[in-house]
Amino acid sequence: MMLTVNQVTFDQEVLGSATPVLVNFWAPWCGVCRMINPLLLELRKDWDDQIKLVGINADDNLKLSNTYKLKTLPTVLLFSERQVLCRIDRFHNRNDFRQATATLQAALSEILPCRPYSASMQ
Repeated sequence: MMLTVNQVTFDQEVLGSATPVLVNFWAPWCGVCRMINPLLLELRKDWDDQIKLVGINADDNLKLSNTYKLKTLPTVLLFSERQVLCRIDRFHNRNDFRQATATLQAALSEILPCRPYSASMQ
């Protein structure tokens, strides 16, 4: 399950987190957003829950959407120590997302001690 975050809880749950946080900006009308949710849950599982996964409804949180200059949905940002380390967006289906996660995996590899082997994202 993905934790729901909003403008009020963002600082505590994302910027104040001791662990890296994947932030999934989505909207209820976005079909691709619904398609990637299971892939994001797999990714968190692949990292043995060493990362936190949160979802933000971009339509309901326009201030955050503007702050992080969202151009398309879904947009996934990786935060660590209050900084955006990686951004993946502009994908149109599951395969595009799987290809884009190579960048995300590389960023996670740099900040986390080790990644257990899993073939789920390949």
